[in-house]
Amino acid sequence: MMYLLLLVGFFLLVKGADFFVEGASSVARLLRIPSVVIGLTIVAMGTSAPEAAVSITAGLSGNADISLSNVIGSNLFNTLVVLGTCAAISTVPTDRDVMNRDFFWNLAATAALLLICLDGTVARWEGLLLLAAMVVYLVIVVRAALRHRTEEIGKRAMSLPAAILCILGGLAAIIIGGDLVVDNACLIAEAWGMSQTLIGLTIVAMGTSLPELVTSVVAARKHENGLALGNVIGSNLFNILFIMGIASSLTPIAVAAECVYDLAVLLCVGVVTFFFCRSRGEVSRREGLVLVAAYAVYLAWIILR
Repeated sequence: MMYLLLLVGFFLLVKGADFFVEGASSVARLLRIPSVVIGLTIVAMGTSAPEAAVSITAGLSGNADISLSNVIGSNLFNTLVVLGTCAAISTVPTDRDVMNRDFFWNLAATAALLLICLDGTVARWEGLLLLAAMVVYLVIVVRAALRHRTEEIGKRAMSLPAAILCILGGLAAIIIGGDLVVDNACLIAEAWGMSQTLIGLTIVAMGTSLPELVTSVVAARKHENGLALGNVIGSNLFNILFIMGIASSLTPIAVAAECVYDLAVLLCVGVVTFFFCRSRGEVSRREGLVLVAAYAVYLAWIILR
């Protein structure tokens, strides 16, 4: 039964992402704003719902330390696997505004979280600062989107009610599908004799990022590259500023030494990816494969350490 439910979960993920991307791209065209802005906001927040659910539940149950490892693991997966896979499928062009504004915010947020964690604790007031930064960022993005509205809708778009229905229905399918995949993959792994620790480091960490991966890959295949890139950067920012902000506001988070090392790795990965994006104004297929290979190396390291 668990194998059947695993297949059902993957089906819901793929079809949900298909509807979600169609709805989100239609909203972008109807509002006459760049699709990357939709990716940075609506799509990023929607696909980060599993991480938010895991981290907020962990904070409420007194296991807030899970929130930090979940955020770090998800952001590494987003940057290396999600962006890398999209680039391997279809070269991902980068937008100048995204590089100068959103990627800068991504690096700054990662560096800020690293500095916050150096004293071994993420305090409540630091969580509130992260939430305040999220509000500031969203205001900046929305104001920029309104200034750069286009005159033409461009490609044919569905009606606004239909687009919203696609977004909500697609998001529901993504979340349900993601839960089915993670839960049943864990059951299968246990049946195969894998330890709980190894399951947590691999299946659960990657499972909560499946919505970002599937949504971005579907967007790349539909040549909605703005949605794909915006989803990665927006999800990373949402994970750090909102999810970590909420979790640490609920209860202070104790930071393990391993998490500090992983945050340093995440910052280095962000810097390397930034140079990939700036080198030719795109992330090439070769660079995408390098990113995916780097994640395989990191995964082997965390399993062996």
